[in-house]
Amino acid sequence: MNQNVPTEQEVAAPSEGRRGRGGRGERGGASARRAARSGGGPGQQLTYIRRSIKPYEVLDEEGLSLIEANADTILEEVGIEFRDDPEALKLWKEAGAEVKADRVHFPKGLCRELLKTAPSVFTQHARNPERSVQIGGDATVFAPVYGPPFVRDLEGTRRYATIEDFRNFVKLAYMAPSIHHSGGTVCEPVDVPVNKRHLDMVYAHMRFSDKPFMGSVTAPDRAEDTVSMARILFGEKFVEENTVVINLINANSPMVFDETMLGAAKVYARANQACIITPFILAGAMSPVTVAGTLTQVLAEVMAGAAFTQLVRPGAPVLFGTFASSISMQSGAPTFGTPEPSLVSYGAAQLARRLGLPFRTGGSLTGSKVPDAQAAYESANTLNSTVLAGTNFVLHAAGWLEGGLASSYEKFMMDIDQLGMQQRMCEPLDLSENGQAMDAIREVGPGSHYLGCAHTQANFQTAFYRSSIADNNSYEQWSAEGEKAANQRANQLARNWLDAYQAPALDEGIDEALNDFVARRKESMPDAFA
Repeated sequence: MNQNVPTEQEVAAPSEGRRGRGGRGERGGASARRAARSGGGPGQQLTYIRRSIKPYEVLDEEGLSLIEANADTILEEVGIEFRDDPEALKLWKEAGAEVKADRVHFPKGLCRELLKTAPSVFTQHARNPERSVQIGGDATVFAPVYGPPFVRDLEGTRRYATIEDFRNFVKLAYMAPSIHHSGGTVCEPVDVPVNKRHLDMVYAHMRFSDKPFMGSVTAPDRAEDTVSMARILFGEKFVEENTVVINLINANSPMVFDETMLGAAKVYARANQACIITPFILAGAMSPVTVAGTLTQVLAEVMAGAAFTQLVRPGAPVLFGTFASSISMQSGAPTFGTPEPSLVSYGAAQLARRLGLPFRTGGSLTGSKVPDAQAAYESANTLNSTVLAGTNFVLHAAGWLEGGLASSYEKFMMDIDQLGMQQRMCEPLDLSENGQAMDAIREVGPGSHYLGCAHTQANFQTAFYRSSIADNNSYEQWSAEGEKAANQRANQLARNWLDAYQAPALDEGIDEALNDFVARRKESMPDAFA
């Protein structure tokens, strides 16, 4: 079963996850507030979210303790397989675990003890210091879709993705105010050889954006290439002392870590770069059908994988990740926006906080094939629970379509509009004198209206979130403007943004060194398309 079940990388992609914190220098100003309420526009970057709302929790102390005890039992009695990696097995044996062939059995408390060295909060540095993000604590960071081999393009065609599509999505993410992170494999460029495309992808994130990004994990040497390129971009000493890359390491659920994921995890942990240990769960196929059973397995897999990074390098940043979907018990197809995965997200977030690890889950997920009503409500259900859970790093926040098989330009634009709303939702309530609005209430009095009062006139531009996609005009005006549906408006917005794109400045010497590295690496190996 394990060998045939796809990871999160594979379900969406057959072959492939400086200093300072904050926004664009506009934080707290009127322009930033307008961007937050209007969905923003190119260049109006918002800082990562600092949540003021409390996380929604579904488990009490008794429930949490029960799941933790069951996870400890799995670790000790059932064990976790670390396949085809003698070094990993050696490290576990030296740490006091019992190793039988590829299976590791963990004494109670061993993984928790190892995880004490992992940071609960860290900064992922961007090449533009104002774009660096906090991972953990009260921070929420939105990153784009990851992994699809197909795109649904601006002509409405579903086709294999190209490197041009990849660069386009990097550009759109760079321009999107409510996207805080450039992401990783925003689509899989199948027109580039499998063994070389990671070089073009990592370079695209470095050149066409100045936001933080993810590295390649499809082979240890590709992870090494990512770290080498990061050292060119940031400097070797800076990379040694700081986290500049975050990476998606999937467990091959149930209860297996394979050689590829372990190899990539070792590369990044040794280089002090962050790993997201994520069981990829289609409940009913790769975990039990119940929420409690799935949470138990997720916790056991994460503790084993995350603790392994601390064996490799104590103090290396690591995230508690989960990707949980239900499946249709009739067809076996994954389903999204349903209640059970939301409950898993809420519970997993609580377990992550108790472990003291940053948490990753969720996104704007849908099984729909086009950006339609199904896509909207499934994505909204997933995204709302993601934010309310208190998630720190949100992968697949924009652009996901067709169960992760396609990146959609139109849905990307629709999703980032919703992300702006979530950003607004997480802000603290304004309890200043202006926020209390007592002068407005006194001025208007009983029986009148607030449209013309001084307070409304002073605040109308920033009072409410303004969608960049929704049409709230009269039927007559909507009809006169072409009767466009939301996806049509999103299509035009994407075209406008790509036309307006301007690359962030990059030191010519660094750019030349990166291009030289990519060229030399490509020349060192023949093309491979499998």
